[in-house]
Amino acid sequence: MVSALGMTAVLGGCGSTGSSDVTLRLVAADYGDSPANSSRKYWDTLVREYESQHPGVKIDVSVYSWNDVDAKVKDMVAAGHAPDLAQIGAYADYAAAGKLYPASDLLSIRTQADFLSQLSDAGQWNHTQYGIPFAASTRVLFYNQTLFAKAGITPPTTWDELAADAKALKDKGVKYPFALPLGPEEAQAETMQWLLSGSSGNNGGSGYTDDIGTYTIDSAQNVQTFTWLKDDLVDKGLTGPVPPGKLNRATAFAAFADGQVGMLNGHPTLIQQAGKKGVKFGMVPMPGRTGRARASMGVADWMMAFRQNGHRDRIGDFLNFIYTRKNVLAFSREYGLLPVTGSASNAMSASDSAPDKALHPFLDELPTSELYPVGKTSWASVSAAVKQDIGQAVAPGADPAGVLTRLQAMATTADSSAKN
Repeated sequence: MVSALGMTAVLGGCGSTGSSDVTLRLVAADYGDSPANSSRKYWDTLVREYESQHPGVKIDVSVYSWNDVDAKVKDMVAAGHAPDLAQIGAYADYAAAGKLYPASDLLSIRTQADFLSQLSDAGQWNHTQYGIPFAASTRVLFYNQTLFAKAGITPPTTWDELAADAKALKDKGVKYPFALPLGPEEAQAETMQWLLSGSSGNNGGSGYTDDIGTYTIDSAQNVQTFTWLKDDLVDKGLTGPVPPGKLNRATAFAAFADGQVGMLNGHPTLIQQAGKKGVKFGMVPMPGRTGRARASMGVADWMMAFRQNGHRDRIGDFLNFIYTRKNVLAFSREYGLLPVTGSASNAMSASDSAPDKALHPFLDELPTSELYPVGKTSWASVSAAVKQDIGQAVAPGADPAGVLTRLQAMATTADSSAKN
């Protein structure tokens, strides 16, 4: 079906170079943590199969670490040598500059309809989808079952219970009763999870933006959230020996895997990391202020196609191949991430295999998850500011409202500049 669609498009000649031999260049991020499981292996296998079915097309894949891949693509575009495809962390700047194909110009109707709707919606800039979701994850609360048993406590369902559990863990000598990584590595993620959990039901918990996309970082609910974090967790010594503003996610995850953390917000990669160290852990939804949080935080990485080289039809055919259920499942299972399509997500949800079952709690959170405002071209600079400054909101003697107000002012200015 996909190959037939692709052949029809090529014969139609729209976007074609007129040559039967075409090389598509793809720049991709590396999801592995060693050469043994580098994303290079995933792409090599996929490309080998595709090229065997399409002898006139070559796929040249370059894989870079997440530390480098976005900058590599930015440099290539600035030099006038954009790749045909890029699988990176953000798309909005390129969409706003008119450099990308809309998803509807590339993908079959069947492929477009298979994407999870909240991910497709997050891929829109100016009401048109340019960002094609490639990988997704959500956050849940991990807890150390051994430490909880020693403290005689059960997983929390409200903030008050979380604080009480953290105190019980501290009383038992746990180093990090609740690890709160607000350091510059990924503070924007921990922050958003707490903003979304700022209330239960339909009351508050606004996240970074409201329903129409206006930044609401210093909303009353968000100020209340960070005031609670400071007063009820940090100031009471329940977040461990490292100040939250200096604690990075990787350090917090490593401490959890070493059995030093009672609770923390985590994503799927922590399953393998903790499992390798023999830590017995459980996972529950993130508690809200008075009950289950209104939403969990979702994260997506993006595929995008650049117009520069004019290979629209061949790009589209390759993308339809990438997003078959088999290939989406293969990638998701290799790296412990959530599928971005309904067909693959349903297959994983129905699977009783151990690796798939481990991801079921994250899959359960995905339908109600909320993503970063990645469709805003200002988000990159706002995210960077949050990473650097949000830890100050819970520092000794700090005024959470003042920190959030400064971030709000910066976000409003950045958003206004991006629109002009």
